[in-house]
Amino acid sequence: WALYLKNVTLSLNGQYECSFATYPYGTKTATIQLIVKAEEEQHYVKEVQLNQTLEIPCLEDLTSENLSNYPLKWLVGENGRKEELVTKEPSCPAVYRNSSALYRQRVHLGLNNALKIFPTKIMDDGRVFSCHVVYHPERVQKSSTTVRVFGK
Repeated sequence: WALYLKNVTLSLNGQYECSFATYPYGTKTATIQLIVKAEEEQHYVKEVQLNQTLEIPCLEDLTSENLSNYPLKWLVGENGRKEELVTKEPSCPAVYRNSSALYRQRVHLGLNNALKIFPTKIMDDGRVFSCHVVYHPERVQKSSTTVRVFGK
């Protein structure tokens, strides 16, 4: 016995009950609480000094969950245009995208899938780096960080 829900929206939050009659034992009932989460994107601002190492955590508020079990990707955006920097599949080495001359040699995936950029440059100021973790094809959690670069 299964209940299939299509086009799930927040309005479907609630308790669902399945009940059926069995002979000679009477009615059997099971309940389940359904919690529908909206796709969330956390946004942060990170400040760094020129020529220093910048480390951006993938999902800052998700320390308990092991991100290495899920595919993820890091992107950089400016003026509405996004470019993929790194992709990581579970149990595989990270794949660096070399299309960006600006980040080709400066980007590395660190511990806990944090993005490391060294050295930071003036061109990094105002750029938005985002991490996308794919828990399920229809459940992606995103975290984006705007970088502010300061000179000494």
